[in-house]
Amino acid sequence: MLSILIFLPLAGGIAAALWPGSGEHGGRRAGYVSLLFAMTTLGFAIGLILDFDAGFGGISNVTGLQHVTDVNWIPQLGIHYKIGVDGLSLFMIALTTLLWAGATAWSSFREWPKARNYYLMLALGETAVLGAFCAQDLALFVLFFDLMLVPFYFLIGIWGGERRVEATTKFVIYTLVGSFLMLAGAVATGILSAHGGHVSFVLSDLRAHPLSKGTQEWIFLFFAAAFLVKMPAFPLHGWLPDAYRAAPTPVLVVLSGVLSKVGAYGFLRIALPIYPDAAVQFQELLLVIALVSILYGSVMAFSQNSATLVVAYSSIAQLGFITLGIFSLRPEGAQGAILQMVNHGLVVAPLFFIIALLAARAGGTDDLRRMGGLAFRAPVLAALFLIVALATLAMPGSANFAAEFLILNGVLKAKIVYAIVAGAGVVFAAVYMIRLFQRSMHNPLARGAESRDMTLTDGVVLVPVVLVILALALYPQFVLHRSQNAINTSLPREILIIR
Repeated sequence: MLSILIFLPLAGGIAAALWPGSGEHGGRRAGYVSLLFAMTTLGFAIGLILDFDAGFGGISNVTGLQHVTDVNWIPQLGIHYKIGVDGLSLFMIALTTLLWAGATAWSSFREWPKARNYYLMLALGETAVLGAFCAQDLALFVLFFDLMLVPFYFLIGIWGGERRVEATTKFVIYTLVGSFLMLAGAVATGILSAHGGHVSFVLSDLRAHPLSKGTQEWIFLFFAAAFLVKMPAFPLHGWLPDAYRAAPTPVLVVLSGVLSKVGAYGFLRIALPIYPDAAVQFQELLLVIALVSILYGSVMAFSQNSATLVVAYSSIAQLGFITLGIFSLRPEGAQGAILQMVNHGLVVAPLFFIIALLAARAGGTDDLRRMGGLAFRAPVLAALFLIVALATLAMPGSANFAAEFLILNGVLKAKIVYAIVAGAGVVFAAVYMIRLFQRSMHNPLARGAESRDMTLTDGVVLVPVVLVILALALYPQFVLHRSQNAINTSLPREILIIR
């Protein structure tokens, strides 16, 4: 089932690229074919959630995996095609398929040059991300992690905006450096943990044969660099401003909503279970990076006039909160991080879609100084924007509030000073989100700006995501209950015993 889930989007991309037809109509047909496959993949993900046994696994079961496929893929190198799903990956898979379906739907309602190639690259990106979330072999994870770079290089470089060349150059350089470090760390891990001359990259085998503390430390830093670039976190975020402004809206949605989570997921799936001593050793360093990311991202967010950059820098702050929860090294902090990963993806996607709609009404610019009063005679768009904005600033009663509460609770028990300082990030979020909403929706209508409500096709993309935001606000325990066992098995056991 998981293999079908992983490769179904790519099959759809290939079908779209080969679908008969030419010109504008051929591009539209390719989009509809790709959308059909994306929706089918979403259906598979929903089936996984319905079939998931939340009571399976636990701290006595170091895998807790369901729907496992394990094939000895390259025996000479000890590489397995091993995939499975647990509470860590379940909702990352669901988030990926939901946002990719939305991005594909948004794309299919618009015209694209070289549309067939566009849908092929978009589908390849989904396959790479799903593969990373399902991989249970370190070499396989690295393969899918690096594969993500290929489609996004083309998606930004070909279909991006004016600064697409500079954006792709920075994106590739930063990501490649991180990927090379991770590859070196993965190879070293497999070789140095070999027992009886048998090399294995299967995650459960690597965890059963831990490396020495000194070896763990330098390999951990290699992986941490790759994951922090992917998120990104300060100071490894240099690729973010250009890439976010150059990427077309559907690509930006999945880049910020999904790809950034692969780095945070990597800490929980790879770094903490396989290098537990190093995770404890560098806890303070990662907490400092998380805290600086929160403060830096927040300050930059409320000093921008570009609506896109407001949300981009706010993402750095939100991912800082996620990192803070993970490296509290406590179950409640890590559970809050998982919930916030889902929450951030759900709010950032409609934010970017709404910014695209507002920019279209403001003459193609995302400058907040030219967006005033665009809620006039657009009550549906304004209402959806308000719901998403309130969720983003963690209004009490939202799932974001529950996630940040758990994160701060975990950090308070681990390092109280960091929790106190991080609390300022909650206040900053209210500042930049209220500023974004008020300037774009309630100021006087800017000269030359149009004022019209969203269309039915816009609603097809936006409304389902907003409904999921509201559903999680009512019942965040839906995610927390299913991730609890996986969180307990990912955290270093000595930390759980001591604390």
